[in-house]
Amino acid sequence: MVSIKTARELSKMKDACRISAEALRVAGEAVKPGVTTLEIDTIVRQYIEKQGATPSFLGYGGFPASACISVNNVVIHGIPSKNTVLKEGDIVSVDVGAYYRGFHGDNAYTFPCGKISAQAQSLLDATKESLFEGIKQARPGNRVGDIGSAVQKYVEARSYSVVRDFVGHGVGAKLHEDPSIPNYGTPGRGIRLLPGMTIAIEPMVNQGAYQVKVLGDEWTTVTLDGKLSAHFEHTVAITPDGPRIMTLCD
Repeated sequence: MVSIKTARELSKMKDACRISAEALRVAGEAVKPGVTTLEIDTIVRQYIEKQGATPSFLGYGGFPASACISVNNVVIHGIPSKNTVLKEGDIVSVDVGAYYRGFHGDNAYTFPCGKISAQAQSLLDATKESLFEGIKQARPGNRVGDIGSAVQKYVEARSYSVVRDFVGHGVGAKLHEDPSIPNYGTPGRGIRLLPGMTIAIEPMVNQGAYQVKVLGDEWTTVTLDGKLSAHFEHTVAITPDGPRIMTLCD
């Protein structure tokens, strides 16, 4: 069932989204050669808890960390580890959520570690821009398919592919709510968007083919062909005036 938030609920949710955005910012500042993904996860957890919030991901479905940190060909759900040491040229997706006053915020960004290749930068640029193409369609009267189609067209026009096995989602009192928000689709199809809906739009874009596989830890998801993947995400509110990005830092 799709949850429609009141103005008061959106105001409360805005605080959770702000904390999520700021936690993602401090995580990005820590992405440097020689840093472990576990160190970044610790920074994220300490920041969120310092704000009086709770990391949304910690313990969710058994996930053992506060952030998903996915490097290079890891698409999503990378488990932070002291053994994963970042190096110059890596691309590092950090996915963070915060739970505060009854609501979740959820966002992700793929950061360059030092100087990255032109090919990697092009992938990051295309994925980030595809997110905003999708957000443009998140307005009342449109349908979920309008969002997915906008993302897919932008990505595929640049010879990249969108992941099919994982999608965006509603977000609010629960981390994952209805409806699902695929990064592909047909315009005019799917659930109609209404004011008060809050959704996480999150393109996962592969340099090569769209197929992925989940590793033996049952979390880490990698590209099947071993090529790079990028991931960007915002929590967005559908308002009478159009989309409002909630996961923005002050």
